[in-house]
Amino acid sequence: MRDVNWRRFSSRYAIVGIWVLMCGLYAVLLPGTFLQVSTFRSVFASQQALVFLTLAAMMTFVVGEFDLSIASALGLSATLVPVLSVLHGWNLALACVAAVLCSSLMGLINGLLVVKVGVQALIVTLGSSTLMLGIASLVSHQTTVSGLSREFGRIALYEIAGLPVSFYYGLVLALAVGYVLAFTPLGRHMTFVGANREVARLAGVAVNRIRIGAFTVGSTLAGLGGVLLVASVGGFDSTASPAYLLPAFASTFLGTAVIRPGRFNPIGTLVAIYFLATGILGLQMLGYTGWIENVFYGAALIIAVSVATVVRRRTAST
Repeated sequence: MRDVNWRRFSSRYAIVGIWVLMCGLYAVLLPGTFLQVSTFRSVFASQQALVFLTLAAMMTFVVGEFDLSIASALGLSATLVPVLSVLHGWNLALACVAAVLCSSLMGLINGLLVVKVGVQALIVTLGSSTLMLGIASLVSHQTTVSGLSREFGRIALYEIAGLPVSFYYGLVLALAVGYVLAFTPLGRHMTFVGANREVARLAGVAVNRIRIGAFTVGSTLAGLGGVLLVASVGGFDSTASPAYLLPAFASTFLGTAVIRPGRFNPIGTLVAIYFLATGILGLQMLGYTGWIENVFYGAALIIAVSVATVVRRRTAST
């Protein structure tokens, strides 16, 4: 019994243990530098857009779909806010609402094309990703539009207990998504659809509505992440959004190895985000810059998908 309990515990929290060991290794290699409050603040205070983006990715993964356009939805939202507010004089709150609605609309269109028309999600979301990237470049004239007020920045940067308030937004969102998935009929239906779409349909679950909703909600969360991102930095380069897709996918799949092995879960995803951010920051402090982020996230994605596949096979066979 103890052996079984230990295996269960280690399978759920192995990443946390590796995280602690990694921090210890960096502390030895970087004595007096790594174990500073500023280091951990850099990790936990800089990932809020990625938190929203990974939860957006999770929405479609849970129901057995995937969306390659979420990073572009984030970028479109982050581009539209300053363009509408600074260049066209819109009320800032209205610009934020319009930006998020545009992202939501693209998610709805993706969902309708995939579910109602039957086009493959790979083709639809790849195409809409490129489309949104082009629209963002068009409206911004391929320049970084800035000039947002400092007051607007406070919605993301106001500090509570040494961390920006946007950190707590991500934490609350992750807890809310976790509650929905684990304790509500909607969450159980989403998981059911992802496990076996046809059986879910025969059981009376509104499969198509849930799939379309997953695309729409995912793009909405990406749009909200874009608003927080531009609020924190004051402007956004419309061509930069594709760089967020790989970290989001890597964190989402790595999160399936934490808390609930083999299942997409928001708390595990949060752990994965900050685990990967810690690894990259430590390597950068050691002098590995530029290429290291792509290598680290790329390797993490390969390993995470492989681990998730193995865990799911073992779960299915027991």
